[in-house]
Amino acid sequence: MRILIANDDGYLAPGLAALVRAIEGLGEIDVIAPEQNASGTSNALTLGRPLQVYKAANGFHYVNGTPSDSVHLAMTGLLPQRPDLVLSGINNGANMGDDTLYSGTVAAAMEGFLFGVPAIAFSQVQRGWEHLDAAARVARAVVEQVLALPLEGRPWLLNVNIPNRPDADQLPRKLTRLGRRHASEPAIRQTNPRGETIYWIGPAGDAREAGEGTDFHATASGCVSITPLQVDLTDHAGLPAWREALGTVA
Repeated sequence: MRILIANDDGYLAPGLAALVRAIEGLGEIDVIAPEQNASGTSNALTLGRPLQVYKAANGFHYVNGTPSDSVHLAMTGLLPQRPDLVLSGINNGANMGDDTLYSGTVAAAMEGFLFGVPAIAFSQVQRGWEHLDAAARVARAVVEQVLALPLEGRPWLLNVNIPNRPDADQLPRKLTRLGRRHASEPAIRQTNPRGETIYWIGPAGDAREAGEGTDFHATASGCVSITPLQVDLTDHAGLPAWREALGTVA
């Protein structure tokens, strides 16, 4: 088995190194990650300039681009053969609910999924890397579990969020759906030293839909959340109403 590992916190991130160590022995590992922290870049590809790939002293490869760039290049010519599994993380902070739309961690895994390769994104719920070793053990267990299942025939994409606890690998693992957040907090307006107005994106909103069955509820209840994701954004439930309202659109 060939396993590609990426992330969005950059190739020097502790979470990336922990995930690589955790997966050792399961197959041949390639690591291709962004040069810099690229959190919040979602599925962005760099199209306006060429990309460069470098090899670090630790053997990891890094790209002066986004998480999606890293996996895309791996899939389209950087690797001698396509991987059998794509892993992303372990992210420094949660990727739950609406966060998944912005997440570079999820995007790196999703890029593999778009190329027809099974993929898993791993994140810790709280920032700061506390109990990262336990989160890495969870990642190893989840990978081993899914590889043992008869899931061949179509690719799949899982989003895993792990509480920052020393016993994380002993916690129940629950299949969940994405919750929802309230709108982000207001932008933070400041003045730079040249007197120009600048803005910082405000913090993410609190959980709005966090009932039982959601990723927010699972992690708050002391469980590891595993959410199967898909890329189809079509409002299937709304299609009949739109057909009735718009008829045939030329």
